[in-house]
Amino acid sequence: MASKSKILFIGGTGYIGKFIVEASAKAGHPTYVLIRESTLSNPAKGKLVDNFKSLGVTLVHGDVHDNESLVKVIKEVDVVISTLGRALLGDQTKIIAAIKEAGNVKRFFPSEFGNDVDRAHTVEPAKTAFGIKAGIRRAIEAEGIPYTYVSSNFFAGYFLRNLSQPGATAPPREKVVILGDGNVKAIFNKEEDIGTYTIRAVDDPRTLNKILYLRPAGNIYSFNELVSLWEKKIGKTLERVYVPEEQVLKNIAEASPPVNVILAIGHSVRERRSYQLRD
Repeated sequence: MASKSKILFIGGTGYIGKFIVEASAKAGHPTYVLIRESTLSNPAKGKLVDNFKSLGVTLVHGDVHDNESLVKVIKEVDVVISTLGRALLGDQTKIIAAIKEAGNVKRFFPSEFGNDVDRAHTVEPAKTAFGIKAGIRRAIEAEGIPYTYVSSNFFAGYFLRNLSQPGATAPPREKVVILGDGNVKAIFNKEEDIGTYTIRAVDDPRTLNKILYLRPAGNIYSFNELVSLWEKKIGKTLERVYVPEEQVLKNIAEASPPVNVILAIGHSVRERRSYQLRD
């Protein structure tokens, strides 16, 4: 039986990164996380780092801006997965350069895990982030680096914990604000499942140089359907306030981060098929 690929994570202590790191370790992959000294000394990250250690994850001190150390660690692994956050997406050009110099990586997963940026239509500020991600794709392809792009759409734990109500810490029990008419369907995937299927793709030849779409049929809902499910659960009918597109665009322009980003992503939602691979 072939040994499992060694995986290096860059941005592994971030929101989606931690789920994929854990999935990697639990699947038996030798798992490495590039980590900065500032992260190790951050009390907010202490519990997460301890969990990684308990799972057998190897912590490697380094930074994407230190090319020499980055190339050195990349030479020790087979696969690199970037889960860098929005503010650091452009720094992935440094990862691409290091992978190219190392010359041994058999697969690179750039930081995506959302909409397919080559198909999405959105407005600022999400438009800029999507543009950076698309640029990273083109840079990977230009260098001939083997890749897989994971399109997992909405994070269920992040967007459904408050039914996408900006500023709320729990789902509403009186009134719910709905963008548009609420009938456009979207895909919501549990973060743990995104981790599981990303790791399954690592050694799957079918996903090489492909876009991997995670779109289970049972995870596709319109916002109206989600609200109805919540109403059934709490035994109460909510007041539904529908916001027309013109007002949504106005709200995006006037909102501050991260609310403006969340609203812009919500504005870009389109229904697509449940699962597919595309060249």
